[in-house]
Amino acid sequence: MKTRITKTPLSGLVVVNIDHFEDERGFFIESWHKRDFAEAGLPYEFVQDSHSRSGHRVLRGLHFQDMRAPMAKLVRCTVGRVLDVAVDLRVSSPTFGKWFSIELSAENKSQLFVPIGFAHGFATISEVCEIQYKQTEVYRPETEGGVEWNDPDLAVKWPFKDPILSKRDQHAPSLQQYSRNPAFQ
Repeated sequence: MKTRITKTPLSGLVVVNIDHFEDERGFFIESWHKRDFAEAGLPYEFVQDSHSRSGHRVLRGLHFQDMRAPMAKLVRCTVGRVLDVAVDLRVSSPTFGKWFSIELSAENKSQLFVPIGFAHGFATISEVCEIQYKQTEVYRPETEGGVEWNDPDLAVKWPFKDPILSKRDQHAPSLQQYSRNPAFQ
């Protein structure tokens, strides 16, 4: 199955689409294939898979792991629909503080490759969603960080103004606070 990569305006952040087989029985897709991804320019080794389920209006993010355990992710939505968002947190990048969003859904089967140095989050826009993602580093709570989902300096266009948030996400630092903290970079 052919793996197609579409670049975004943010360096390293790409949309991944893979040809799949579909008939009256359903579909089959190779959502990740080491050789095909390497040939498409994504030669990453994944060490952990994670899976989350969320209800309507749940917003998770914007999360990252700092440079003690830098993590890239390959994100896909396997149930429902989400607005998936990635923010460039690489302070030396010309696109620092810029974001990109895309609708990921079980129907469109698109994936987002989120490189090291980005924060990631999503908002559930269907009644329920399930997100699955491959990670290039194991989850380590002591290296986890986040930035404020509604930071005016980011101005992410979320699908609603009153999401359901975790306590942690309610108190995430601003982009300015992040940029002043060398431990995150």
